[in-house]
Formats: sequence, structure tokens, C-alpha cells
Amino acid sequence: MSSISHTMATAEAHAAPKAKARNAALDRTRTFLTLVVLLHHSVIPYTYFGHTDPKYSIVFDMIVLATDSFFMAMFFFLSGLFVWPGLSRKGPVQYLLDRLVRLGLPFVICAFTLIPLAYYSFALRQTPDLSFSEFWWKTITVGPWPSGPIWFLWILLAFDLVASAAYLLSPKIIDPINRLSLQGRERPTLFFVVMLAVTAVLYIPGRVHFGPGSWFEFGPFSVQHGRVLLYATYFFFGAGIGAMYLDRGLLAADGRLAKSSWGWAVVALVPYCLMWVLIYIKREILGNPVRLPDWYEATYGLFFASFSVAIMFVILAYFLRFKQSGWSILDPMQPDAYGMFLVHYPIVLWLQYWMFDFNWPAIVKAAIAFVLTVLLSWAATAGLRKIPGANHVL
Repeated sequence: MSSISHTMATAEAHAAPKAKARNAALDRTRTFLTLVVLLHHSVIPYTYFGHTDPKYSIVFDMIVLATDSFFMAMFFFLSGLFVWPGLSRKGPVQYLLDRLVRLGLPFVICAFTLIPLAYYSFALRQTPDLSFSEFWWKTITVGPWPSGPIWFLWILLAFDLVASAAYLLSPKIIDPINRLSLQGRERPTLFFVVMLAVTAVLYIPGRVHFGPGSWFEFGPFSVQHGRVLLYATYFFFGAGIGAMYLDRGLLAADGRLAKSSWGWAVVALVPYCLMWVLIYIKREILGNPVRLPDWYEATYGLFFASFSVAIMFVILAYFLRFKQSGWSILDPMQPDAYGMFLVHYPIVLWLQYWMFDFNWPAIVKAAIAFVLTVLLSWAATAGLRKIPGANHVL
């Protein structure tokens, strides 16, 4: 009987999933992360390393240290949750065609329009009489051709391609992660330890070898060398959780993770504080060198990976526990969140360009940049989504 039950469970798990209602907790998590992206870009000019404005506040260093350590990795995790159901339902070919529309098309459009428009604000600071057409042509033909935040799109598309190939090889290839997720319903610490171990092993060597600031760049295609495997780890752990029984494993609304958000907050706070200790050592003891010792990068990488996984657990626990049902202030924004991610960058950079010469405190400039970026990018996305066919992309 147990053998028959196991066979039936396996068949059920790998059958094409039925359509389900949207998961409110995950929708709100994704919308929240979109706002984190907008906040991150709103405060960067007023930080120690992104000091492109005369005003500065250490509060924004604290924000950026936290956000930079987790938010893009967590986006890959959330994206991975829905990969295996999509592959099961559509098949690899149709799935990739849909992802080309959803990811590839916006990447191309943004790379040729919104991204040059965004960086034109920087160029005007150095060459006030430079026309946009001159800047655009030089960007496209000579370079550099920065990608801004849209690098996420082509990397995610590449991960989808790898996932499709893996699915063709064996639909059960990520079942071990799913079984770990099912255990994580009652033992989230076990999942945390395994994910942290894998993340650290794949992330730390790249950070030591390349350093934290090294980027691969080919035209608008760019990504940090040392973080590619970090992002891949999050993506495929997400894919493993979402392969089957998404609502019965680690992310179950009534699981242990959802009941322990404060505990995970403490776990996240420790490596976050230790990163600040290392930053102090770098600046005040090591003299802020261009190339840091390997021991430093390895230690920082361990704290970085620990905080990244722990803060993701904090956010997931919060939304699973408090935001699974009912109404949330994030709900009205949810349909437009992806579009806001795509269109916000030129808006925030031009707002910062406009405020550059104003003798306002950093907190005032950042607040104006954030609030107006949210409102304007939301309005722009809502307008774009009224164009026929735009909903298939945005």
C-alpha cells in the first residue's frame, strides 16, 4: 500500500498543475521588493560610495548595505518558484517563447530607449551642451552601454534556458530541493542551513577571485562576475520549492517559517552588524585599499551570504504570516509592479539631476526622489498597460 501511495503521489506531483488562485503572500512580497529597488536607487547618490550628490547621510549607507545584500537575489528566488509549473504546463519550447516576450522584449526596448535616457542625465553633468541624439549614438556604437537594473532580465532569461534544458533532461532533477522544502515546513532551520551552505560555497570563491566590484560587460549585457552563481543558487532553490506542493512546504502559510519572523530577524541582524565591523576594519585599519586581502573577502562573503538568506527568510515569514489574506496597501500596486521596475530608472535619475544644485538635506532629497519615483513610475506603467497587447509584456 505504501508503494502504491508513493507512486500516486509522484504521478500527482509531476502532472501538469491545475490553475490556482494567486498567492497573495508571494504577490505582496514581490511588490514589496519592487519598492525596495526604487528605494535603493533613490538613496544611492547620498551614500559613501555612491556619493554623486553633495549631500550625504550614513542612514542611506545602512539602507544600501542591507538592500544590496539581498534584493536582487531574492527576485531570482521568487522567479524560480514558478519555473517548474510553467515548464510542466507549457512545455520547454512554449515556456521559453513566452519568456522571450516577457523578458527579452523589454530588455531590448529598455536597452535602446530608457537606459540611454537615464544615463544622459549623468552625461549632461560633464558636457552640458551634449545633445541626446549624440549621446545615444555614442552609447550604442562606441560605448560604454550600461544596462542599469535591466541586467536582471537577460540573466533571468539565461537561467530559464538552463532550467528548460534541465527539465528536458529530467523533470525530477530538482526533487531533492523539493523534499527539503517539505521538511522545511516544520524545520525551516534545516532548509536555511543547507541553502546557506550551498550559497556560501558557490559565492565566496567568486568574490575572492573577482572582488566585489568586477562586472562582465558586453554592450548592454552586464552582470557582476562574483554574483552569478549566487543568483543561480537562489533561482534554483526557488525552482525546487515551487516544483510541487508549493503551499505545503517551506512556504506553507501555517508552517514554522510563518510563525518565527522575529527569530529570523535576530539571525539576520548578527551578520549585518558583522559586515559593518569589516567595513570599519577596511576603512580605518586597512586604509581602504583597492584590493583587499583574500581573508577579508572570504569573511565578508560569508557574512554577506548569511545576511542575504536570513533577511529573505524574515521577509517571507512576515508576508506568509500577516499578508496571506485580507487587504494590503501593496495590492493596488501589484499588477503594475513589474512595469514599475522597468520604467523607474530614468525617472529617479532625472529627479536626482534636478535636485542636485538644491541645498536640501539628503533625507529631503531622498524622500522626494522615492515618493515621486513611485508615483510617476506607477502612473507611467498604468498608462503603458492600456496599450493593446502591453499586458502580455507588462
